[in-house]
Amino acid sequence: MKGFIFAFLGGAFITLQGVANSKISQDIGTWQTAAVTQFTGFLAALFILMFAVKGKWQVLSKVKPLYLIGGTFGAIVVFGNVTAILYIGVTLTVSAMLISQLGMTFLIDRNGWFGVKKQKMKVPQLIGITMMVAGVMILGL
Repeated sequence: MKGFIFAFLGGAFITLQGVANSKISQDIGTWQTAAVTQFTGFLAALFILMFAVKGKWQVLSKVKPLYLIGGTFGAIVVFGNVTAILYIGVTLTVSAMLISQLGMTFLIDRNGWFGVKKQKMKVPQLIGITMMVAGVMILGL
C-alpha cells in the first residue's frame, strides 16, 4: 500500500512541478528553469538528508558511476516536460510521458537492464499498455 501512496504522491508532484516550471520558463527560459528546478530540488533533498534522516555520505562510494548521472536525466525531464506543456498542454503531456515511461519500463524489465530482474510481460500488461496508448490518442483528437 505504501508503494501506491508514494507513486500517487510522486505523480501529483510531477504534474505540479511541470505546471510551475512551464510558468517559470515563460519568464526566464527553459534551460534556466531546469537549472533552477534541479538546484532547488538539490537544496530540499540536502536539507532533508542533513536534518531529517541523518544520511551517511560514506555510502555514496558504493554507487556505480553510471547511476550518478540520474540528475542529468532529471534536467532532461524538466526540459521535455516544460516544452511539451507549452505545445500540447498539461493533460496530453502527462499522458504521453506516462506512455513513454511504460515503454521504457517494459524494455528495462524485459531485458534486465540496470541490474533489474528480467520480467516477462503477459497479455494483461500488454492490453493495459495498449489501452493507455489508445486513451492518449483519443485525448489528442
